[in-house]
Amino acid sequence: MLRTSWMMLLAAAAFAGSAAQGQELRKQIDAQIDAVWKREKITPAARTDDASFLRRIYLDLVGTIPTYEETKAFLTSSDSAKRSKLIDQLLDDPRYALQQAAVWDLVLFGRNPAGGEVARERPGFHNWLRSKFAKNEPYDQWVRELLMAEGNTADQGAPLFYVQYRAQPEETMVAVSRIFLGTQLACAQCHDHPKDKWTQLDFYGMAAFFARLVVIDNGKKFSVGEKRTGEVMFTGPAIDQKPGQKGKPVGAKFLGGLDLQEPALPKDFKELPRGAKPTQKPDFSRKEKLTEWLAAADNPYFTRAAVNRMWGQFMRHGLVHPVDNLSAENSASHPELLVLLEEQFKKHKYDMKWFIRELVNSQAYQLSSKGPAAEPDRFEQARLRPLSAEEVIAALRVSTGQGEEKLAAGLQIALMNHFGNATDGRGDFQASLTERLFMSNNIYLRQMIQRRKGNLADAVLSSSDPWEAKVDRLYQTVLSRPPLTAERDRFVSHLSSGGATPEQLVEEAIWVLLASAEFRFNH
Repeated sequence: MLRTSWMMLLAAAAFAGSAAQGQELRKQIDAQIDAVWKREKITPAARTDDASFLRRIYLDLVGTIPTYEETKAFLTSSDSAKRSKLIDQLLDDPRYALQQAAVWDLVLFGRNPAGGEVARERPGFHNWLRSKFAKNEPYDQWVRELLMAEGNTADQGAPLFYVQYRAQPEETMVAVSRIFLGTQLACAQCHDHPKDKWTQLDFYGMAAFFARLVVIDNGKKFSVGEKRTGEVMFTGPAIDQKPGQKGKPVGAKFLGGLDLQEPALPKDFKELPRGAKPTQKPDFSRKEKLTEWLAAADNPYFTRAAVNRMWGQFMRHGLVHPVDNLSAENSASHPELLVLLEEQFKKHKYDMKWFIRELVNSQAYQLSSKGPAAEPDRFEQARLRPLSAEEVIAALRVSTGQGEEKLAAGLQIALMNHFGNATDGRGDFQASLTERLFMSNNIYLRQMIQRRKGNLADAVLSSSDPWEAKVDRLYQTVLSRPPLTAERDRFVSHLSSGGATPEQLVEEAIWVLLASAEFRFNH
């Protein structure tokens, strides 16, 4: 009898485990998040309302806000599956590829690329990256292509990532390790890392993989060549270095792993003369060996760094935060969940669109940002996220009715200057007085708001609707939600006051909404 009972328990456990494995990832995410809430006696925020969800999902997936017509249709729909249907619709929208490419372009280059003017304008790279998201190419596949850097910067695009570092192996290695391995090695350049296990030899061993890369300038097109020989030189801790000290060559070594085994040089080998640019692939490529190791499913850092970065993108905070510092000192808030995401991303062949679809369909993603938690580290409440400069520009186009009409050069430059660096290195919002002054006083922004045929001011002024309906349109166009009763009353009072021309009153009302904190943030 006891044996039978034990066998039944084992069978039940096995069934439960297989059932969990068969669940959609979104449900597994919610189960693990909920378990932490219960364990720590945390009360989560309510599910976000439809208007906030609508604005959030548009900004996160396609980088802009919905139009008035899209907002009205979604908010009046009684379809219980309208959220999941909208997610599917936006993931199939061409703007999805544009938005994800914009996000990853900033990850790979930042606002001020290391290569200066060479990398500042990068249409070839933008086109290459956008094509990867448009085709939903697996993450590991396009990362391999990026790191192999074949072709040129104009036609293929990918080599520009290396070109920005101008063949400086240490800088290249720091960026690759941080972005794709979630590992900060910069501190180990001058001394062993004070807060992690990495040593200077780990630093230079990884840098050695890039020591043979050469940037080839072909006018407006750059390419990346690779020599067969060349090493980085290690001179020991910075504090012990002496003038004229010669370093020792350090061979390539995989991070946390083995030394790279290189074959002997061919007997008849001759390296190119100093200054000559290699145009042929060498018989043995360190770059190729690093790429194979880095993007492999059994790499202990690669997949984990990827899912943590994507989680941080949509949940506004990594499971390990900052997202590019997966060190022993910086533990995950939900370690079991991080392992689950890593396993599932591998299982689904690094399908980013599948991962994003599961994440934004989760209840955790769809929580309200309204709540008492200032730092909701257990994801019990959605975090506010400032719009990027690109999102601000796109949202202004939609809300004012500017459409694709070219912006004034002064406005475009000003928007990038004021909104280009909205967060610090940890992803936290950096308040700016100049940004507030710009939104309240800029003449180009005023011109964008002024009445022109077909724009928002014109639609409101041309309408025969009562002022209450016009105010509803203003709010749904700019903030993607209907106004509260008190807001509607206040705006109706202003618009019907007669203290100025109707055009001036409507333009001021639009400007007030655009200058609000609610417009500035994705909530």
